[in-house]
Amino acid sequence: MRILIVEDQLTIVEFIQFNLEAENYEVDYALDGEQAIEKIKEHDFDLILLDLMLPKIDGITLTKLLRKNPETAKIPIIMLTAKSTEIDKVVGLEVGADDYITKPFSIRELIARVKALLRRSTVSDTDESGVVQLGDLVINEKEFTATLKGKELELTLKEFLLLKILVENRGTVLTRDFLLDKVWGYDYIGESRTVDVHIRHIRRKLGDDVDMIKTVRGIGYKAQ
Repeated sequence: MRILIVEDQLTIVEFIQFNLEAENYEVDYALDGEQAIEKIKEHDFDLILLDLMLPKIDGITLTKLLRKNPETAKIPIIMLTAKSTEIDKVVGLEVGADDYITKPFSIRELIARVKALLRRSTVSDTDESGVVQLGDLVINEKEFTATLKGKELELTLKEFLLLKILVENRGTVLTRDFLLDKVWGYDYIGESRTVDVHIRHIRRKLGDDVDMIKTVRGIGYKAQ
């Protein structure tokens, strides 16, 4: 697995790189947004650790650029930020980050999140077809695609996984805590808004079929 660290503080880069390489990941880094774009053009990465405050091109803008490009739209992104306010967290998720971690952070927690996100980005072959369907919505787990009325939806990894779980459990109300555990894979207590933000993105992309996902007030969501 190849990971790109995009961070302008070299001491932080070296710290993260040392620990990730100790976990047998292949690691590269960029010290600003422009360098990151060049690295991503040259190599395929399985995950990006992206600082919010970067020279030349900031993390928010870079995330938007990556999500607009079909070739990079589904690369998992963990945003690193020194900001801890709710609005900063939500903005990171709104533009397409799959996760975020606030500085200063525990390296053990960062590695746990990296492993969880990479594990969920690996296609499972437990189902022979890997295809689930709800009306005109077809989800192909093996190809990591979701099509609605024949048109592919531009989903991030987390959006894809959330939609797949909801469709697989159609008619069943799934709590936010359940979805956090299944999709993020670690303790995310107090951050249920993370699910709400991703669901809002999915609904927007469903367009006229937004009613496929129903909110059950005070509990969670279900597909119908």
